[in-house]
Amino acid sequence: MIKFCIIAVTFISLALGAQAADKEKGKRVYNKCKACHALKAGKNKIGPTLHGIMGRKAGTVAKFKYSNAMKNSGLTWDEETLRKYLTKPRKFLKGTRMSFGGIKRDNDMDNLIAFLKIATK
Repeated sequence: MIKFCIIAVTFISLALGAQAADKEKGKRVYNKCKACHALKAGKNKIGPTLHGIMGRKAGTVAKFKYSNAMKNSGLTWDEETLRKYLTKPRKFLKGTRMSFGGIKRDNDMDNLIAFLKIATK
């Protein structure tokens, strides 16, 4: 029983460590985004703030001028929609103003999404 507990604690510790590492890796991937997007509420840059993005209807941040494509997209930002959009924004949403080549690696996308879920609350 003691061996089982030691093994269980080891696996839990490794899993928690991996989650923390993913968040840190996601923060590094976010460095590609931060020139244009802030995480702080109400702070728009070239792009709209990402604060509160999860569950938000696309094209609705106050005081930001969106493309007609974004305003009329009917999208709601969630993990699935962000993944599709951030892979190749201009291919996913024709007429978007976001001039970003996209996140190519699945690992980077996973880490970025994990980071955004926490950092944009």
